[in-house]
Formats: sequence, C-alpha cells, structure tokens
Amino acid sequence: MSEEILINVTPSETRAAVIENGVLQEVYIERTSSRGIVGNIYCGKVVRVLPGMQAAFVDIGLEKASFIHASDIVGRSEKLSAADKGEELNIRDLVHDGQRLYVQVVKDPLGTKGARVTTQLSVSSRYLVYMPQSDHIGISQRIDDVDERNRLKELVNAGIAVVDSESGQVESDNKSGGGFIVRTVAEGIGEAEILADIQFLKRLWQTLERKMPETKASKPVYEDLPLAIRVLRDMVRSEVERIRIDSTETFQKAAEFCHDFVPDILNKIEHYRGERPIFDLYSVESEIQKGLERKVSLKSGGYLIIDQTEALTTIDVNTGAFVGHRNLEETIFKTNLEAAACLARQLRVRNLGGMIIIDFIDMKDEEHRRQLLRTLNKVLDKDHAKTAISTVSELGLVQMTRKRTRESLEHVLCVSCPACHGRGALKSAETVCYEIFREILREARAYDKSDFLVLAEQSVIDRLLDEDADSVADLAEFIDASIRFQVEAMYNQEQFDVVLL
Repeated sequence: MSEEILINVTPSETRAAVIENGVLQEVYIERTSSRGIVGNIYCGKVVRVLPGMQAAFVDIGLEKASFIHASDIVGRSEKLSAADKGEELNIRDLVHDGQRLYVQVVKDPLGTKGARVTTQLSVSSRYLVYMPQSDHIGISQRIDDVDERNRLKELVNAGIAVVDSESGQVESDNKSGGGFIVRTVAEGIGEAEILADIQFLKRLWQTLERKMPETKASKPVYEDLPLAIRVLRDMVRSEVERIRIDSTETFQKAAEFCHDFVPDILNKIEHYRGERPIFDLYSVESEIQKGLERKVSLKSGGYLIIDQTEALTTIDVNTGAFVGHRNLEETIFKTNLEAAACLARQLRVRNLGGMIIIDFIDMKDEEHRRQLLRTLNKVLDKDHAKTAISTVSELGLVQMTRKRTRESLEHVLCVSCPACHGRGALKSAETVCYEIFREILREARAYDKSDFLVLAEQSVIDRLLDEDADSVADLAEFIDASIRFQVEAMYNQEQFDVVLL
C-alpha cells in the first residue's frame, strides 16, 4: 500500500488530499475567510446558563455563541468523584453569567449550531497531546501491541521526570505536571523524540499561561496551525511516501517546520512545479465533484444512494445492473461486501459524521451477515475519525456513528438551493398553474372588478397558454375579468405574482 499527500495552496484556499494506491481517500479544505477553529483556545465569557440542559452558552467572539455542557467544565478527577458518589453535576455550581472561562473548541460550528467547547484544555505535537489539567498518561487505542503500549508509557514517564528535574520541580508521581496522550504515529519511535515533544509542549503551555491573564474576553489565546502544517503534524505516517506541495512559500514553511519538529519526514516533502494542476494528478478534482453527487456507482453494477440530512445520513445499497453468476443470495452478499468498502471511503471523502443508517440488501444467511459486519469494521479501521457500529438488524440495517468535528464536504462547498430550499424537488408547472388559479379567485373575491397580470417563469406561462388555456378562459369568464401573462426570467418555477391592473 502506498500513500501520498497532495497540498494545493492559493491565496484564498488551502486544500489537502490523501491518496492511497492512486485513489482519493480524504480531502481537507480550509479557506482564509473561514478557517476551522477546532483546537483553538479562547478567553470566553459566559452569556447564558441553561439549568434545564445542564449547559451554558459562551461568547468566544464568533457570530454564534459556543455551547458547553457541565461534563466538559469540570476536570476528569472531579467527574469521576461525582459519578462514584452518584451525584449529578449542577451547571449553576460551576459557572455564572458574565464569568470569564478559558475554553477550547472541540467541534466547529455545524449548520445552525455554534461551536462545542470544553474547559479541559490540551495542546498537540507530533507524537503527544499535553493535558495540563490532568495527571493521566494514555496510549492511543489504535496501538494494539501490549508491549509497545507499555514501552511508550515508560518513555513518557521517564521524559516527564527529565523535564521536571531540568526545571527544578520536585518529582511527585506527575500529580501537578499534567498528563499526556501518546498519539498513533508515535508507535515505534524512540526516547529522544518523546523527550523533545514533552519539552516543546511544556514550553508552549508556559507561554500560554503567561498570555491568558492579558487576553481580553471573547479573544483567542491560542490558534492551531494552518492546514498545510497541521497535515504534516497529524497525518504523515510511515506508509506515506511523498508529500507534494505546489506553493513555494508553503513548501519553505513546511520544510522549516519539519526541520525543527519532525525531521524524519523532511525527505518526503517535495515542491511540485509541474504545469498540470496538482489536484489533476490523480483526478482529485473529479473525485471531489463525485463526492457531491447523491448516487455512487459500484464496479459490479450496483450503486449507493447517499442522503445527508441535519439529523442523520442514510446510505441505501442497491444491486442495480449486477445480476451475479450463481444465485440471488450470493449476488446480494457480494454487492453488500463491495458496498461496505465503497461507503467507508465515501464517509472519509465526504466527511460524513453523526448518526449514519446503512440499508444493506437483506441477507438470509447469518454467516453472511457476520462476514459483512467484520468487513465493515475492517475497512473503517483506517478512518481517522472515531466510529462505532451496531449489528446487522433483521431488516438489513446497520446503525453507526462517526465523530464529527468539522463540516461535511457538501456543507463546505455548497449552499442550500434557493429554488427548492434544500428539499431536492420543485413543484411541477402544473401544480403552480393550479396555485395561480386559486390565487386569482382569492383576489377576485377580495376586490371589486379588476383585471389581472400573472408574472411567472417561462414553463409555467407556456402551460397556461397551452394545456391550461381552456381553464384560463373559463376562469376569466367566471370572474368577469381579463387575465394577462408575462414571463419573468429571474423567477424560478415555483415563483409567481398576481398583479391587479
């Protein structure tokens, strides 16, 4: 398996694409006018406490106030203590209106909702996440080997002891020195890299601590790295062979960052100077366009239908033109297996999150159901986002969740249709004509004798003058008034006006 990362930079937008064996797997888009804010730390101001929801709204300087739950305000040890005693956390005991609160964004504003924030602050490096308010040392769940997990934990403990001794702190089982989470990319690294990251994160946090009291309310204390550098820090694993960047300035910044913090990937960075746009190398542009379509074709002839709503995403699997070679059950099973692999990639490319319902084709064989579930779990293992999957129901439905921290591809690139307002369908010309008839009758009853002018879109006017011409004549005779028509080029098919002359 070979992986490449392509980074396309323009003054207004940065895009990063993860390519695996020549096929797009993930795409990230960050615009200068609307950068993602996950990971940013703000000096917030509590603007409203909601006891009924055990939550509060916090102003962090955005258009919409951010949302924080009581469980995200207290520290980990306090939560565990309250849970052990069977006590419920009371938001009024934790915050009050007007209070300054240092918060970190864990979820970008999505749709009509504001950002989700927490007071459990953390800062990240290449291999570690530092949690200054915790004393816990954790290892990424994606590192399965028990010996490797123990080795990494020992390295972190040793590194903390070295840093504390250098700073003159007395060793105290890490009760006051903060906690760490070892990231997946740390698997197999040595003592020097762990120590360097611990030193960097401790220095960074000391700088932020000095900055916090000086920061005004609703202003940022710390902003995460821009997308191009963040990709180098978070996404470059051993499988990645090359990182191509088409901007000279960004390439130089990336090289400096790698030289200082991740020298082991410095030789993988390339400055792309080709005349052909970098996203055309592996048809990334066309794949992005396909990622906005509702229908996804499978190689066998089957297809998926993906519908995204505010509450959840549904994925319907169909056999389509695939008729198989042996029997119906085998055809259905093969289609479902292919669909599982395809939809896992679509979730990553489209960045679909939240609740996802997958309607696989119903299978009678229990072993086939188990194999399908194993396949789905396997193809989702490589997903950076956390996923959870239920069993296959009697109806062939699989319910799953995928952690969502940023907007989906569709919401980043598209706006709701101004004609149908997101319904995905327009009223037919026939339906609009009958609405016009009713409106004319309504106006004729409300006002004394008047003539009428109907303003509407071309297809509606054509129908009024053709198929419904007899109905128009009957209506004009019934209300004893003339009815004229005028095409409005700027109207969509559902828009019309009835004007009294």
